[in-house]
Amino acid sequence: MYIQEVDEHMTLRMLTSRDAKPLFHLIEDSRAYLEKWLPWLNDSKSLSDVETSIKESFYTYANKQDIRAGIFIDEMLVGIVSFNEFDWRNNIGYVGYWLAKEHQGRGIMTKAVAALIDYGFTELEINKVDIRTAYENKKSQAIPIRLNFKKEGHLRQAEWLYNHYVDHIVYGMLKEEWNIN
Repeated sequence: MYIQEVDEHMTLRMLTSRDAKPLFHLIEDSRAYLEKWLPWLNDSKSLSDVETSIKESFYTYANKQDIRAGIFIDEMLVGIVSFNEFDWRNNIGYVGYWLAKEHQGRGIMTKAVAALIDYGFTELEINKVDIRTAYENKKSQAIPIRLNFKKEGHLRQAEWLYNHYVDHIVYGMLKEEWNIN
């Protein structure tokens, strides 16, 4: 099971069944905000949906398909950071994240993403991390920019988001570049 102590206040860890209710409430409280950027909210409409997703995360982790972790500040769940997918043929990890709106603006996500990337480069031995953000999501773009990622491109209509397509900005970081962070 993935657990990473980031500092004396922050821990990243896979969610367990006891986290289902807090995660469901966090999603519900943030739903209107998150719907602007994330396509999976229709898959998390009930506590049962969230419980199923948490159970599935152990299977996908065991099969090296992804790593989904809660971001805990002083043991309180405030968001999610993940390797949404791995391309093991090319040793690339695709990072995703979201943070409850009331916890934004304090550096939490930058620190959480940096810790996950450290884990990816050192423990998983991936060669590249890819972060894709919606073109209009400036707050999400600030994370890879702060972490000195290179902007690699603009993908047109890269994702269907409920009733429209959104463009993506792609950021990349190579393992050999990460030592500067």
